[in-house]
Amino acid sequence: MTRLSQLTSRNLLIAVHDTAATAVALFAAFFVRFEGGELFWDRLPLLWRVLPYFLVLSVVVCYLFKLTTTKWRFISLPDALNIVRVATVLTLALLVLDYVLVAPNFHGAFFLGKATIVLYWFLEVFCLSALRFAYRYFRYTRVRHHAMTEDASPTLLVGRAADAEIVLRAIESGAVKRIWPIGILSPSMADRGQLIRNVAVLGGMDDIEDVAADFARRNRPIARVVMMPSSFEVEAHPETFLMRARRLRLIVSRLPSLEGGDTPRLAPVAVEDLLLRPSEKIDYARLEALVKGKAVIVTGGGGSIGSEICHRVLAFGAARLLVIENSEPALYAITEALATEATEATIDGRIADIRDRERVVRLMAEFRPDLVFHAAALKHVPILERDWSEGVKTNIFGSIHVAEAARAAGAAAMVMISTDKAIEPVSMLGLTKRFAEMYCQALDHEVAASARKKMRLISVRFGNVLASNGSVVPKFKAQIEAGGPVTVTHPDMVRYFMTIREACDLVVTAATHAVAPEHPDVSVYVLNMGQPVKIVDLAERMIRLSGLQPGYDIDIKFTGMRPGERLNEILFASEEPTVDVGIAGIMAAKPNEPSMLSLQKWIALLEQAIEKDDPGAIKAILRDAVPEFRSSAA
Repeated sequence: MTRLSQLTSRNLLIAVHDTAATAVALFAAFFVRFEGGELFWDRLPLLWRVLPYFLVLSVVVCYLFKLTTTKWRFISLPDALNIVRVATVLTLALLVLDYVLVAPNFHGAFFLGKATIVLYWFLEVFCLSALRFAYRYFRYTRVRHHAMTEDASPTLLVGRAADAEIVLRAIESGAVKRIWPIGILSPSMADRGQLIRNVAVLGGMDDIEDVAADFARRNRPIARVVMMPSSFEVEAHPETFLMRARRLRLIVSRLPSLEGGDTPRLAPVAVEDLLLRPSEKIDYARLEALVKGKAVIVTGGGGSIGSEICHRVLAFGAARLLVIENSEPALYAITEALATEATEATIDGRIADIRDRERVVRLMAEFRPDLVFHAAALKHVPILERDWSEGVKTNIFGSIHVAEAARAAGAAAMVMISTDKAIEPVSMLGLTKRFAEMYCQALDHEVAASARKKMRLISVRFGNVLASNGSVVPKFKAQIEAGGPVTVTHPDMVRYFMTIREACDLVVTAATHAVAPEHPDVSVYVLNMGQPVKIVDLAERMIRLSGLQPGYDIDIKFTGMRPGERLNEILFASEEPTVDVGIAGIMAAKPNEPSMLSLQKWIALLEQAIEKDDPGAIKAILRDAVPEFRSSAA
């Protein structure tokens, strides 16, 4: 209530100012036009009579054009245009007043006259603008003064002029603190020699040493370099720039959030920035429409993907969230992290193994979820190649338990996180995930054909996630910190990569498509992973990111391919037609769909093979179920 009253008081003061400005502009125009003489005093009584009505009209016009609700510290070109629009509308109103309402009835000729009305337009624009822009300039100079005196680091901005302009505005408004830009390095030749908000473009990214040396000679050493999105483009060679900046012992940061409503913020440069792949544009309103006010369960919520899905569904407005996790430390970590979220959602975490059917069914029945995101799985290829039965227990039987429990609990949708390794699989991970996909497909069709409440069961495939648990990124980081060598299995090894945030947002986006009534036939989705990345290139980028040189400071060692690996992952099987779903970043796959009867037969045989711990029988059953399976890398 206090904030509302403050808002109302502020708006009232602005309205009073605008009313006074309009009155001053009209009186000044009237006085100047008639030079304060006899005509002025003769017309003044009538002006006093019409003035209150005109001022009421001015308040309404200012409100309609949002002058009374715009904060003066952020006044900009759109606000200046609104001031011009207000002055124009009020000037037209004066024309109507003079030539239609007043002059014919009282004077027979004119009351204000055209000269007065034209003069009024200019004075109105000035009176509405003067105090606003004076206040804006006062705030601007004060922020600049604080930025220069409060331990602000002399900083080079690196990126195109358009990015630099956004950052400079953020510094001027106080959104970005403790850096003071003294120059810009741009990868664009068109920016060289230009001034951007009074900061000079000193050269290109290759000029970092010369620019740093020049400022050092002038006793104004550069302390920090801030890289903007355009500095990470392929042609800008960001790895080389990073290596040179680190050798100069400069602090290197990035400003990633320059679009949308996000406040620009400094962050360390991460390997994700060197992926050199533009992220897909996400329709966040679509995701919020799916999740807002819903009850959501995330299995494997303590893992890399599961934990990010938890954060995202809270961001999209979930009312209740249940995190199911088998690892006690992981469950503790994610529930503690979620507790810091600015949300009113009810958050709970439970220890549970998805292999335990009764436990999963009971938790689902108690929570009654609307949406279930199934991220729990065993995912390490070499480990599963040694322990086939464990992969079957978790990735197949665990997924079956979650799907059936979600159906029994009345969920509207279950989304299983799958992998690109499920396409023509060569590993136990891919094989078990493909079987789980087939079961979800069959159950989805069975639910669609039943008379019960409708539910969607879908699978979403994507490749490697940067910096996730067990990925090459933390492994490479540890090896670089230890002085090397960085180990890569094969020089031609290629993988698809995406960030955790993008992957999780696209997973939720796929769910929005699946639950739409016009798409009942799609149950396997594939995320657009962009261009594949050579693992050795990723290793070299990470070495350069650390300020070192590959092959000189840190060696790269090739160790040979491991069981279950192949050189190139694929996004679609050779006999798997694709469908464009009309959403950027997502495609639908049409893999083969065994019947539920066949799946149940294979499941029964797998249960027997698991009891006997017979890897040969397990392999034979899965080969029968997934005929495209090949047990060695292609």
